[in-house]
Amino acid sequence: MLLAIRYPEALGTAGFRRILEGGPTQLWVGTLDGASVGFAAARFVALADGRSLAAIDALYVLPEARGVGLGEALMDEILAWAVAGGAAAVDAVALPGDRVTKNFFERYGMTARAIQVHRRLEPPPAASEL
Repeated sequence: MLLAIRYPEALGTAGFRRILEGGPTQLWVGTLDGASVGFAAARFVALADGRSLAAIDALYVLPEARGVGLGEALMDEILAWAVAGGAAAVDAVALPGDRVTKNFFERYGMTARAIQVHRRLEPPPAASEL
């Protein structure tokens, strides 16, 4: 799987597998000067009222390729795909403390609509057990 090999720091092979096995997924690869330096993955999710939303599962640009508008170009493609597919909304995740991601999505008019909370119930495995 080329994307997993090229971007292991983004999701790792298991993360890519989870995205691709989660149902029909649209993938975009962002390039600069012919080199693949970013990607995005999104899918449609059915809502209870019969409509759908576009869920962004990943949007990543290599650190050395940031700041030239590739992330924005990928986001524009996702939004155009979502509109063309009749999505009522678009969702993405920005993890706590990741202000860069939160600010990126907010530039597209996205706002928090839920806060997911979490508590670990068992200690994490030791590094030697991974």
